[in-house]
Parts: sequence; structure tokens; C-alpha cells
Amino acid sequence: MVAEEKKKRRAKKLNRTYDYNIPKELEDLILVGSKVIVPFGKGEKQEEAFVVKLKEKSEFANKDIIKIEENLSDKQIELAKWMANRYFCNVSDCIKLMLTPGTRTKNKEKRIQDKIINTVYLKKDIEEIEFEIETKKIKSEKQIKILKFVKDNKGATIPEIEMFTDTSRAIVNTLIKNGYLEIVEKKVERNPLLFKDYKRTEKLQLTDEQQEAFEEVEKAIDENRFEQFLLYGVTGSGKTEVYLQLIQKVIENEKTAIVLVPEISLTPQMLERFVSRFGKEDIAILHSKLSIGERHDEWEKIRNGDAKIVIGARSAIFAPLANVGIIIIDEEHDSSYKSETTPKYNAKEIAKKLAKENNIPLLLGSATPDLQTYYKAMEKKINLLELTKRANNSSLPSVEIIDLKQELANGNRSMLSMELYSNIEENLKNKRQTILFLNRRGYSTFIMCRNCGYTVKCPNCNISLTYHSYERKLKCHYCGYEQNIVTVCPECKSDKIRYFGTGTQKLEQEIHKQFPNASTIRMDIDTVTKKNSHEEILNKFKNENIDILIGTQMVVKGHHFPNVTLVGVIAADSSLNIDDYRANERTFQILTQVAGRAGRENLPGKVIIQTYNPQGFAIQCSREQNYEKFYETEIALRKQLKYPPFCDIILIGFNSYNENEIRKVSNQMYEELQKELNALINLQENEIKLFKPMPCPIDKIQNRYRWRIIIKGNMTEEINRILNDSLKNIYKQNIKDTRISIDVNPNNMS
Repeated sequence: MVAEEKKKRRAKKLNRTYDYNIPKELEDLILVGSKVIVPFGKGEKQEEAFVVKLKEKSEFANKDIIKIEENLSDKQIELAKWMANRYFCNVSDCIKLMLTPGTRTKNKEKRIQDKIINTVYLKKDIEEIEFEIETKKIKSEKQIKILKFVKDNKGATIPEIEMFTDTSRAIVNTLIKNGYLEIVEKKVERNPLLFKDYKRTEKLQLTDEQQEAFEEVEKAIDENRFEQFLLYGVTGSGKTEVYLQLIQKVIENEKTAIVLVPEISLTPQMLERFVSRFGKEDIAILHSKLSIGERHDEWEKIRNGDAKIVIGARSAIFAPLANVGIIIIDEEHDSSYKSETTPKYNAKEIAKKLAKENNIPLLLGSATPDLQTYYKAMEKKINLLELTKRANNSSLPSVEIIDLKQELANGNRSMLSMELYSNIEENLKNKRQTILFLNRRGYSTFIMCRNCGYTVKCPNCNISLTYHSYERKLKCHYCGYEQNIVTVCPECKSDKIRYFGTGTQKLEQEIHKQFPNASTIRMDIDTVTKKNSHEEILNKFKNENIDILIGTQMVVKGHHFPNVTLVGVIAADSSLNIDDYRANERTFQILTQVAGRAGRENLPGKVIIQTYNPQGFAIQCSREQNYEKFYETEIALRKQLKYPPFCDIILIGFNSYNENEIRKVSNQMYEELQKELNALINLQENEIKLFKPMPCPIDKIQNRYRWRIIIKGNMTEEINRILNDSLKNIYKQNIKDTRISIDVNPNNMS
């Protein structure tokens, strides 16, 4: 038997395999894809490994497998191998995505299967703890953070505390040892839908456009045929109702369905629609904000055939769902479908592969499709289905653009233009709701000394710290570092420290100042640390008719609030001024999506977009909500500049604590690729541009230096082979610290 060891050693980097003997009692149980426990190394420490091949004999096997932990199917292991080659990583990295969550060690596995969890509570009185914090007896910021979290989240598990406070188990253990926290064992019912109570709904009468789209996909279902469909519908056009009725169709055919949504914040509303239609019993949900135990139970529910519909974020595509009849990807343009950690897979590519293998339709839905998806539809590689009208005959909102340069010229230095101010005032009088969108969290985005120009930066990352006013802290949004506010410049000792830029906290403060009687709620990464906080904020805004919702892109996509008639975009330029060829596309998408939150029922909606660049074509097209016009302009620009979809961009990333080593390794990789790719160009006349290694725009994160090599060209099987071979050759050399990753068409170019 050949097993791939899972530890992060150089062996893992090389995708190396090791031979082990199969004990007699395991011979009939072991499969390719099995997760096993093996003795590894001189100390024969027990490690997890994965079976990637079975042999009759081996001259190298001198140790036995200890036990089998879990078996994957042949199809799952084949998918893992395909992913490892496609995404330049190890088979074990891919296999991990397909394993039952929460089964890493013997004790933990038993506890999770028995539904017993360790929960954490305060052991001392909260008044005593608060006194010790005030008197500096408890000094550690991380300990204070944990204590505050446990106070607000009684009965949280240690993994949840680690996840939501960005701290370690060791700090929790210290607080337990010192008598501040205690562990309580609980046997729990871990059904995330247990307390959800939704009124049952019946299917709606489809509009003519919806019916036409439904029938096109229905044909592929009936004919057991793979086909890709793009359901391109304006915001509020009823795409979800089409999804629901197609899923009803596959369930009637005794098949199942996978539905992917991009954001956890979208899951509650999507879940409400699905549970109301199909009931709790047939639905399983998978996303990162579930506890490990909940994810384990949902996974088992799917594996045991007790779920007919799986709804979840990106990783739900790997759910062990049998007899799938359709895969649906909502908001398909969203960047979160592409993983930014190893393996750097694209869920849309995985979905296409699975749909093709199972001869089923893949349905992609969006009001602002990914440019590459729409290009494929124009090239007839994807079947285009269009919904041009809102389902309830409501009109699209009117959109007005405000030039902030003119506002400044008129003496208005507020975050709100005069037009937006008066419209919020009018909305408050009429008891209508408002959404204010600003895609920056925190209070101020950078802090600078006006005397010498010194900027306060993270000591671990080459990036400015952001001021968070509620905690009176400066924070790094890349590594989590935080420090107290700066009042005196450390360079010139001046007190002329000023806070520049705006974030959601500052906007919230401004709204309280200008509209003191208005009720507000904020939704950004800082307010959704608690479990179920996404759902609580959205439900509170909707059910308590709160006047103003302030938020980042979490508030933009997919939400349906009948009483929202005004949307204000505070700074439309923030997504334009980034070093990325997709800046225009992302700006257009986000503005169109946020505009779509207004006037979704019979009430007329209005959108006010504030910008310093009112003539920018992305902003003008979003004002007209004209996707076709934007597409024609942007696709011509991409073709001229040779950007995707007319080529692929391959980013080879390097990071290391050692600046000399990273420079040396990246240059070695460049020279090897230059030699191989030049030969390929001469052979095939394939236009490929290889750019020299350079530091990344953000050249240090978490004290690791960052360099990159960029390749522009078409990603062929031959280029894939060259990249995989080059990666192996570089790792064979004496690299002590440098990590290398390869990402095709990455989300983030920084």
C-alpha cells in the first residue's frame, strides 16, 4: 500500500508517498482514499495518512498500518488527484476537503459521534473579573478578549473561542488553570435548524421569462444531460423561485441537489426560502460558522442519505451527497467561490467537473455575471437564460450620482452629501428603511503625523493600521495585530497625529450625530463575531423596522427587505483604486448589487452614489444598471490589453522569513521557467509572457516577505506540466524556509 503522509514537511511539499503493509484484518476494508493511522519517522509517531495506491507487493514496506479512520469513494480520490494536478498542491490537501469534519483523533472522534462537547463558562463572578481588568490584575489583551467573549457567549466551545477571538487554546487553558473559566461537559442536539420555525409556502406562479428558463433546464434534467446554464436576471427578478421549482423537479425524480451561496450572511435568507418550501428534514447546511459538531452531524446526515438538499458556502461542493440531480451556484460572480488558501480551488470548476461526470445540469445565477462567464455565454459555450423584469412588477430603483468634489467646493465636509442627507431625512419621516454601504470597516483607515509624514504601520505586515474607535485600538486587518492608539509621533515626537479615511464605525458615529433619533444597526466583520450574528442582525433590521443599516459588502448581495426604499453608497471609488485588472468589474458589480436592495416591493426605490469620479464608465453603467453596456466596454478593453478571458494569469507566490532566500528561490524558479517556456513558445508559437520576480504590492505579511512571478498566457496541459515539474525541482533544492504557491486567475493580485 502507498500512503501519503499528511504532516507539513518537505516530503509533503514533494507529494511523496511511502509504502506500508496492510494487516490481515484490514485487507478487506482498506480502499484507495482511506484515511489511516501509520507509524512515521524514527520515533514512529502515529500520524494521519491517505491511501493513494494499492500494490500486491513492495520491497520498501517495513511498517504496518495501525488502523483505518475513514474511507473515501473511488470518485472522491480521483477528484482529489485531479485537483492536486490542477491546483498545484498535494493529494492530501484535497482529500482533507472531503473528510467528515471533526474526526482527527480517536478521543475527539468518539466525543463528536456521541455528541458530547466541552463547553466553557465563567467560573468567577463577572463583577470580580471586571474589577481585576480595571485594576490591571489581568493585563493580557487576549485573555480579556476571551473573557468578554465567554461572557457574551455562555457555553461556547474552545474551538469557537479560538475561531471568533483569534486566540489560542493555550490562553484558554491558562484562564482555566487560574480559575477564571471552567469546562462543563454537555450532550447536545446539534441540529442548526432545530429552532428554526418558518411558515410553509407553496410554489409561486412563474412569469413567462421564469417559465422559459425553468423549461430549458428541465429538459436537461429529463434527458440526464450535462449542460451549463447562466440565469442572468436583474435584481429582484425571481431567480430563487426558479431554483426552488427546479429542485422540486429533481426531488420528484428521486434525486438530490446542491445549492452554493457565496456568503454566510446570505445563508439565513436562502435557508428561510428553502425550509419554508421543503421543510427541515430534507435540508442540510454547511458553512464555517457552524460548530465542528454541527458540521460533523450535517455531514453524517448527508452521507446517510437523510438530506435531499445541501445548502452551503464554497466547501459544500464536496458534501458526500448521492444521486445528485442538479448543482446551483447563486451569485456566481462572487469572488468567494475561489479559495485563497491551499488548495486554491475554484468551486465553479469543481461543480462543472462533478456535473459533467454525473450528466446533470449546472445552473449559475447572477444579476451581474462574472465577465468570463458571460463571455462564454456570448460564445455559446454556456446556455444563456435571461430575466429582464422584476418578478413582482416593481420598478428598478432610480439612481443618482453625486460628485463629491462639488460637495467640497460647496463647503460640505460631511460624509453625507446634501442630497443623501435630505433623502435620509425624508425616509425617516415616512417610516421607510435605508441602507448605507461603505466597504471599509473600522473608524479611520490610516493614522499619520502631519508634522513629519510618519504613518503608523503593523510591525508584522507592511500595511497601515486601522483605528477602531469602540475599542480605542489600532488593528491590522491582515494578521490581527493590535495596539493602543498613538498620541505622540514616535519619529519626531510631535502631537500632530491625525486620523484619515473613513470606515463603518465613523459613518455610524456621523449618523448618530446628524440623526440622533434614528435607530441604526451595523453589519461588518467586527459585529458578526458571535455565532448566528449574521442572522440576528438581518432579522433585527427587518422585523424591528430599524431605520438605517450601515454595512460593508455583507449587506450588498441577495437580501430582500420590503421596506428599504433608499440606498446610499458613501464612497464608490474605494474598489476602483486598487491594483487589479478587475477593478472596474468589481465596482460595477458591487454598485449594481447594492442598488438592487432598494424598492424590491411596490414602493419606489432610490439609490444615491457618492463619488469623486462621476464620469467613470463603471459608475455610469451602474447608474443605468446596464450590464450589457458595461460588458461591451470592458470586454473590448480586456481584449486589447490581453487579460482574462483572452488569456490566463498565473501568479506564483513566494513567502519567507528570509529575505535573501526568497530572492534567490524566486530567481531560480524564474530561470527554470524561462528555459522551459521559451522552448514551448518556439515549439508551439504559443504567446506567453513571463515577468521577472518582484516583491508583491504588500511585500510583508505576518513577518514573512512576499515575492511573485506573473505569467500571462493560456493555461494548457503542457504549461500545467511545466509548472508542476518546476515546483518539484525547486523543492528538491536546499530550501529552508520559503513557501511557494501557484494560483491561476487569482482573486487577489496584491
